[in-house]
Amino acid sequence: MRPGTKNLITDVAGLRVGNARDAALKSGTTVLTADRPFVASVDVMGGAPGTRETDLLAPDKSVAMVDALVLSGGSAFGLDAASGVTDALRDVGRGFPVGGIQVPLVPAAILFDLVNGGDKSWTQNPYNALGRAAFDAASDEFELGTAGAGTGATSATLKGGLGSASLVLPSGITVGALVAVNPFGAVTTPGERHFWAAQFELQGEFGGLGPDVTPDIASRRLPVKSDMFNARGNTTIAIIATDAKLSKAQCKRIAAAAQDGIGRAIVPAHTPMDGDLVFALATGVHELSDCSMDVMEIGHAAALCLSRAIARGVYAAEPAPGDLFPTWQGRNG
Repeated sequence: MRPGTKNLITDVAGLRVGNARDAALKSGTTVLTADRPFVASVDVMGGAPGTRETDLLAPDKSVAMVDALVLSGGSAFGLDAASGVTDALRDVGRGFPVGGIQVPLVPAAILFDLVNGGDKSWTQNPYNALGRAAFDAASDEFELGTAGAGTGATSATLKGGLGSASLVLPSGITVGALVAVNPFGAVTTPGERHFWAAQFELQGEFGGLGPDVTPDIASRRLPVKSDMFNARGNTTIAIIATDAKLSKAQCKRIAAAAQDGIGRAIVPAHTPMDGDLVFALATGVHELSDCSMDVMEIGHAAALCLSRAIARGVYAAEPAPGDLFPTWQGRNG
């Protein structure tokens, strides 16, 4: 397996990603969409998720496809970003037809960034406008790090961010990941230099330092966020995409497999203080040649992509006025 041309989720042909952020707010929104609806499902492993329209992604629900997926900061306020995306999709004639009306379907997930030093004294919820702006900015090229939903993200000891990565399988199937990294746990080993995901790194994409070879590293006490970032102050939210032809049930299985990528790149992961969630979508271009084996390989690639994307998001984060956490580059540059 090798990275796609851009090493982004948009190596899956037909997908577009848009970011919008508010520097004073220290928050933002990321939207993934495509020219036509796509099959999607979701898997939730964290103890404190925040979501919109995720129930319809269950394999037994009647909705077959959706129009976009949203990752946003802002906690419960950030769910309104999906309303901005819904309005924008309706304006371009997208949506599920119901009685002559097009109803866009836009599942969303949020992370908590309300106590990260940004100005949250708004009088009107800003996330609807951020969602629309992100949709309008959607392209096959997009910024990583302090961008979109990763703008105000933090990890246990470092600033978080927006990450992405891709792989092309020997079959020609492409798999990509997009993630907003805001966990309770740490993305680096003690010392904040080596990423937990280092063993999966390709082509020096997040510094090329390799794994931490310190003896008994796993037995050391791990840093987690301070009391200021309490049980509501976390969550890693992600999207996995592939150009394979998958059912909703198969997308559900891919989303579950991809959760391993969070567990390999963040320690501890899936805690009661996180709302860890993974969407998985399929554009349906490539037919499966061997259903069981292909789904297994796609799930394996999804976990690898997600681990790499998590590290890339933190690696690419940039400092900003008022930050409460240092960046990886600031610590190690």
